[in-house]
Amino acid sequence: MSLFDATTLIVGSVIGSGIFVAPSLMAGLIESPALHLALWLIGGLLTLAGALAVAELSAAMPGSGGQYVFLRAAFGPATGFLFGWTYFFAINTGVAAAVSVAFGKHVGVFVPGIDEATVLAQLGGLRFTTAQVVAIGMLIVLTVLNVRGLRTGALVQNVFTIAKVAAIVLLVGLTLILGGRVAAAPSAPASLLGPEGVKLGLFAALAVAMSKALFAYDAWYAAALAAEEVREPEKNLPRSLLLGTLGVTVVYLSAVGVYMWLVPAAEMARVPDNRIGAYAAGRLLGARGEAFIAAAILISTFGCANGLLLSGARVAYAMARDGLFFAGIGAIHPEHRTPANALWLQGAVGCALALTGSYSDLLTMTAFSSLLFNTLTVVGLFVLRRTRPELPRPYRTWGYPVVPAFFVAVSAFFLVFILKGDPRNAGLGLALTALGVPAYAWFERARRAERSAPVESAS
Repeated sequence: MSLFDATTLIVGSVIGSGIFVAPSLMAGLIESPALHLALWLIGGLLTLAGALAVAELSAAMPGSGGQYVFLRAAFGPATGFLFGWTYFFAINTGVAAAVSVAFGKHVGVFVPGIDEATVLAQLGGLRFTTAQVVAIGMLIVLTVLNVRGLRTGALVQNVFTIAKVAAIVLLVGLTLILGGRVAAAPSAPASLLGPEGVKLGLFAALAVAMSKALFAYDAWYAAALAAEEVREPEKNLPRSLLLGTLGVTVVYLSAVGVYMWLVPAAEMARVPDNRIGAYAAGRLLGARGEAFIAAAILISTFGCANGLLLSGARVAYAMARDGLFFAGIGAIHPEHRTPANALWLQGAVGCALALTGSYSDLLTMTAFSSLLFNTLTVVGLFVLRRTRPELPRPYRTWGYPVVPAFFVAVSAFFLVFILKGDPRNAGLGLALTALGVPAYAWFERARRAERSAPVESAS
């Protein structure tokens, strides 16, 4: 992949359904427009600080696996495994499942009957809806595309990334031209906290609201996970991480600013199905505007899921090569030269999670779990500076140690208060990580047994 491919992989993986839904979810917690925008800005700065730190690690250790490789080097194989386990079974596949369900829901704008209310079948407590069937179909199609070859997957990523960013830019541009005619009517000054935020208290409300924004920013490290397939990684990885995160931050702040210009803060929280993107476009352009933004969301979620599948399978592939995952997952397709088995397993897990249809729960769970390991990764930068001074570092983190320390301190604050504000879903993320402890012990025992097994001599 070129610098352009790696950058669009980041932008395409990050911009999914979150920017079209999360602002409405956040408005129920934080009603103040200034504080709401500040959270998105802090999320962008936090993402940039993390990207600067990961850029150094990626350039120093440009092997497939990204944070799995970095955490293993800094804290040992057990920590690296726990990241890979959580990423594969909760973070990456959880986000892919959530955005695929969002894709299915928005297909219903154009095809009546495709939604979360239309149940095709029911098995015990599971309800199989038409939206979930579409979501699973999309995951299967994208898995096939990526199994068939990296260039095919990267081409799809480039096309859809350009299309969805262009759609958001067009919405922002039209608002600048036409927005004065339909701007939100003046209302009483907004409260600091929304109704849900008042119940939680200030810090917990800020943290849970930030978890929604961080979900929208997540996957900024996508290019690092496929580092072996990036040309001149020592140069192109840091550049792609910086360009990708800065670009996403600008797009997000512009989009949220448009929403707030068109829809009063209190009204944002009451938007049907939290589809603030489509709602704002409808206010600006009528029914055609809603259809336009629904199409943009289809493009966005398709490209986002593709980026997640393209990069995520490389983590399980790297773990399998180290003997810490099922051996067959480390196999390469003989014709297409892709980690096909890892891609297929990842697709299957994503489909299983998509059947839950719990978009909001997946959002908080994945954001919490991801932030936890992102924080450990940046702490690993400090550890490796001390324990591995001889490690080649063609790029060094700008602003070290202040910038990575800022990331760790702010992230620790939000981790504590996300857990306090939403213990159920944050706790579920911790529980999934904890399941990796016995799994690691099992794989490690099997690996040691294989090493100690006597080798039969040829007679």
